[in-house]
Amino acid sequence: MSMNVQPQPDRPDPTVIAVQNDAFRKLACLGVPPAQPIQGRMHVTRSLMEAGDGFMAEAVKATGAFDTFEPENDPEGWHDFGAVEIRGETVFWKIDLYEADSDFRYGAETPDNPATTMRVLTIMLARDW
Repeated sequence: MSMNVQPQPDRPDPTVIAVQNDAFRKLACLGVPPAQPIQGRMHVTRSLMEAGDGFMAEAVKATGAFDTFEPENDPEGWHDFGAVEIRGETVFWKIDLYEADSDFRYGAETPDNPATTMRVLTIMLARDW
């Protein structure tokens, strides 16, 4: 049995979302300005903040530099999740997409439109999941 995947015009383009998510992550974590404005904020968990000895800074930098996306860790192709290893500790990061004017109550209706989408990058210790 063979399957042909047909483009679906009502679904957002995962490549566009991936480029925007990568640009936002690099802005939030590395200070690299994107080609076009991208709305969002970054959150780190309390345990990551309390890790001390520069651990949080290392985790944020590694999150910004992450580029190992494969079907196993990025099934939709959005570049919205990753795991990095810092000093033997696994750190997860996740980007969620919301409607920009919804106070984080509703998912983005057009996640490939940076004018109407608010990104939230959360970085946390895997053991806190």
